[in-house]
Amino acid sequence: MTATYRDRLRQLAISDTLLADAGTADDSPHLDAKTVALARLSALIAVGGPDPSFGEHVDAAISAGAGADEIVDVLVGVRLVVGAPRVVAAAPQIALALGYDLEATDL
Repeated sequence: MTATYRDRLRQLAISDTLLADAGTADDSPHLDAKTVALARLSALIAVGGPDPSFGEHVDAAISAGAGADEIVDVLVGVRLVVGAPRVVAAAPQIALALGYDLEATDL
């Protein structure tokens, strides 16, 4: 039997180890893998994650079916919530993960 959203919220609120060890898209039965990957990428942007993590999370999003435009849409979509500095810091890392070197390109 699948836990209800109330059960899952209760487990999260008390840091239940059952959910604390979760980490795959299968642990989010109501979201598809692409949505989970994009949500994780947006969280990484929000916390100002370490540079190498961006490559890993962009790869995961692409593997789950996200396109480059959708990944850039995540940057645009979180800007008002996380602030421009976080987006400015993340953009070059995401560009590199997508195979686009902003430093080597004439603007």
